[in-house]
Order: sequence, then C-alpha cells, then structure tokens
Amino acid sequence: MKTILVVSTDPLLIHLAERLLSPRFRAIVLGGMVSAVDAIYNNIPNLVVVEIPAGDSATAEAINNLKEDPMFNQLPILAVIGDQPPPDWEGLLVEDYLRRGDLERDLLSRVLLAVSRSERVVEINPLTRLPGNISINRQIEDRLGRGELFSFAYADLDYFKPFNDKYGFSRGDEVIKITGRLILNIVKSRQPKGSFIGHIGGDDFVFIMEPGSVEGACGEIIRAFDQIIPTLYDPEDRERGGIDSKDRRGTARFFPLIGISIGVSGTSIRSFSHFGELTGAASEMKRYAKKTQGSSCEIDRRATPPT
Repeated sequence: MKTILVVSTDPLLIHLAERLLSPRFRAIVLGGMVSAVDAIYNNIPNLVVVEIPAGDSATAEAINNLKEDPMFNQLPILAVIGDQPPPDWEGLLVEDYLRRGDLERDLLSRVLLAVSRSERVVEINPLTRLPGNISINRQIEDRLGRGELFSFAYADLDYFKPFNDKYGFSRGDEVIKITGRLILNIVKSRQPKGSFIGHIGGDDFVFIMEPGSVEGACGEIIRAFDQIIPTLYDPEDRERGGIDSKDRRGTARFFPLIGISIGVSGTSIRSFSHFGELTGAASEMKRYAKKTQGSSCEIDRRATPPT
C-alpha cells in the first residue's frame, strides 16, 4: 500500500485524510516538518501533503530545504494553503497546491493525480523508494564535472540469494527494505546536506558523502546491519549462524548469515575522468571487502601519481 504523509495540525485536513485517504493509502499524520523529516528519512513516502498556514515561513523554508536535498528533490509535495498564499509563494518548491476551502471536494483527486504523475516521471526503486540508476549516474557526473571532492560507496549483500531461496521473496524484500532504510538513516544523520543514497537494484546500494564522513558511516552501517539482520532468521538458523541452501550450481551447502560488503572510492586523493572509472574503483574495493569473512569495508587509498 502506498504511503501518504500528511503534515498538519488542522482538524479538518486530519479528518479528511483519515476519511478519504485511509481506504486507499497508508495515511500517516504528523504535526510538523521536524517530525516529518525524521519520518521521511526512515521511510520515504509516495507523497507529502503539507499544510502551510498564513505567515508560516518556517514550514515553507523546511519544504525548500528538503527539496533542495538531492535525495528528496523527486519527492512530490502537495501544499494546502488558505485564501492568502504563504510567504515567498513563487519560490516554494512544491509540485501542486490545494486551497483549504476545496479540501472536501478535491483532496482525494489531487492526491491520486500527484501519485500517478510522480510514478510516471520519477525514476525511483519501487521497493525502497530510493533513486535508481539514472539519478545515480547523474549525481556522479555532475559532481565530477564540478570538480567536487566526494567519496562514493558501493554496497551489496553477501549470501542474500540463499536466504531469499530458503525464506521466500517476502522476507527477502524485507531485508532489502531494511538495508535501504538503514543506509539512508545513517548517511543522512552524519551528513544531512549534500549526501546521496541510491538503489541500483536487487541488493546493490550506493551512497555519496564528504570524504571525512564516509569511513565512520560505513562502520556504523556495518555494526547496525550485523545487529539487525540475524533477527530476520528463524531461531534455529540464527543459533546455527546460517542456513542450508543451494549455491548457483545447485549444490547444497551451508551459508553464513547475510553480511554487507562496502567498497569506497573518491576524488580527494585520486582523479577520475568519468563515472565509470569511479564506480569501477569502488566495485574493485567491494570485491576485496567480500574476501573478508563477515561484513566488511575497503577504502581505496591509492593516490593519483604526480605529473
């Protein structure tokens, strides 16, 4: 079920959200943008409906700050306003607006239209709601073009396929969703502005951070991942430290608990002419990480030779 986040203290909007939206969507109501941003970091919704009272410049500023973040600029926002437009209306970064007097008549139709439109034009992974390959490539190319100093991390899961084969797609999807939320929360908590998280597909994720922040984030991701993932196994398998399943050749064998391997490259000590070189270096580091038993991270520390 698609998720609509409603940010409001208006009794009418809250009542209509529960009456009109709840039958079709998972409608979550929060009282302000601070709690809304925390909820968005935890689980990106399909649409945000935000009440902007007259004279409330703080909410408008919070919306613009959210939309200016490369992670959330594709998140559709429907603003609910009164008869008087909010301050700096022309600069408000929302996809659509609805006047309070028209809520009863138009709320459901505007929400349906906004969700439908976003699914046609926004390139995101349907499972994790994270940006996909087009956005990832654009992020890398834009940053390289600006000469920006950044680190690029490439993560995927070890022994995920045997887990998926034994427990089924539903539990496998839960592992993917948890991994995406975990990476998003940790990266954004360490670098709220300018960081980026993407989902290539399957169990492959990437994130972009400032060079000084990435190593600590990788360590925190690994610790949190290794604490959470065992809880998704059946108790007897968790006690054994793994499962019996089949490898890609169809041979039965024992597989340890799922781990996460992260490879990191970056532009702070090494130059890259295009995104393929950068992602290739991170992929190479990830392969080294996979040689270590359990979750691991390897960072490319090779410098570009002086000319």
